Amino acid sequence: MTFVQLEYIIAVDTFRHFALAARNCYVSQPTLSMQIQKVEEELGVKIFDRSKQPVIATELGTELIAQARKIISEKNKMEELVQKKKGIVTGELKIGIIPTLAPYLLPLFVQRFTNKYPLVKLVVNELTTENVVASLRSGKIDMGILVTPLQESGIKEHVLFYEELMAYVSRKNAAYKKTYMLPQDIDPNKLWLLEEGHCFRSQIVNLCELRKASREASHFDYEAGSIETLRRMVDMNDGITILPELATQGMTSRQLAQIRYFKRPAPMREVSIVVHRDFVKKRLIEILKEEILASIPQKIILNKNKYVIPV
Repeated sequence: MTFVQLEYIIAVDTFRHFALAARNCYVSQPTLSMQIQKVEEELGVKIFDRSKQPVIATELGTELIAQARKIISEKNKMEELVQKKKGIVTGELKIGIIPTLAPYLLPLFVQRFTNKYPLVKLVVNELTTENVVASLRSGKIDMGILVTPLQESGIKEHVLFYEELMAYVSRKNAAYKKTYMLPQDIDPNKLWLLEEGHCFRSQIVNLCELRKASREASHFDYEAGSIETLRRMVDMNDGITILPELATQGMTSRQLAQIRYFKRPAPMREVSIVVHRDFVKKRLIEILKEEILASIPQKIILNKNKYVIPV
């Protein structure tokens, strides 16, 4: 059997679908199916149960796939070692990043990175935290950029920076007159939140202790899908929302006048690179980390982890 055949087997296990696996491997489905069938004939066993949808591995197939992943991982480590010795930086890096970071962090480093390392292809997908973790476990992505701590078994976290959380206040709101904010200054009935599924929502719930507050009946109940939508809702209506520090970069002076800082110690969110414990492409990930840290504002680099809000 060949490395290519093992990669085809891993792809089918990852995507649970022959057509999707073939597309990801840039081959036709018949080619991929034929190569996997050759391995099954060589070993004299069935690796996949093709009668099930989605496709699943047989009992023995599961063990063989685990071994295939180890073999390909070691092969990739060998290739990375050779490239490092030759001073070559090349390859593909698949990244999952949460939506509350992507629009603010990616523009800071992507162009810089691709200009400096033209032989590296970055493949970036916006994913929720839950989907980042699932994609790391299945091998669909190489790394994630998200908010930690996660406390997920088998997932390693490498802290990048701490991002201060700030209140963005409507000019119509009583809190607009305040110099500094306390979480208890926020009326939960005036607070605009992201929809369920965003880790940033759960952080705001924890910060403002919303579980203890009763929300009054309202004629309009709305949960946004993005931080920018929250900001615009505050601009157009009465209310408050919470913004991470990177989201305030590039604001107009009028918008900055609506920012209210929390009293010290300021609430922070911890932003990290996360990888699976068996990850490869260590050099690419380390280089990416260096470029991210070189691209973000110095004030954020200097933030401390005195008051990290749990996810």
